[in-house]
Amino acid sequence: MFAVPLQLIDNFLLQYNAGQALLALFILATLGALPLKSVKIIGINTVVFGLIFMLTPGSLAPVQYRFLGLALLFVGPLLVISARR
Repeated sequence: MFAVPLQLIDNFLLQYNAGQALLALFILATLGALPLKSVKIIGINTVVFGLIFMLTPGSLAPVQYRFLGLALLFVGPLLVISARR
């Protein structure tokens, strides 16, 4: 029943590492939150993905994504605090 879609997703993801897939998911989640016009939601999204990037094992993603997670962990709280509501 779900074999064909899962095989297609698996074949697509085999070309990329986990860091690239998480980065694409972060961009899609941020673009999905933009219509809500809430800086606080985007800040929380940034913090959550920063934690995900920091907790991803080094064997799945290169070290650059860990530094990206660290940067997101600094930027995210600034966005949450600077939001008006």
